[in-house]
Amino acid sequence: MTRDDCIFCKLANGQIPTNVIYEDDDFAVILDASPASKGHSLIIPKQHYDDLFGIDESAASKVMPLAKKLAAHMKEVLGCDGINVLQNNGEEAGQTVFHFHTHVIPRYKGAAGILNWSHVSFTDEEMQDIKESLKM
Repeated sequence: MTRDDCIFCKLANGQIPTNVIYEDDDFAVILDASPASKGHSLIIPKQHYDDLFGIDESAASKVMPLAKKLAAHMKEVLGCDGINVLQNNGEEAGQTVFHFHTHVIPRYKGAAGILNWSHVSFTDEEMQDIKESLKM
């Protein structure tokens, strides 16, 4: 299913012209229109899923192998020194387009913009409580 009001559905299905670098029956990979680095790309499913919580298992199982293939190609062709694979879910996590997508971001030695976050500390007791609450 696609949604008529979703720009990523339109991008992934060729309804809006974009810089497609890979395409198969399930996904389009496009260059990000507002890239963090040279080669920054988005893996976008052709079917609409709002986020990680909504994507079906079959589609989800294909994302990481595609990201791996794309990252290896980027290292070979672009000569990047590292790769970020990033997938945001929810506004508080930085998701701005509510169609599941995965960023594959080449990183270059000496370039600005490396992903960083603040680290927080927890007591041993707090860590034990967190561990127990998250056990599956």
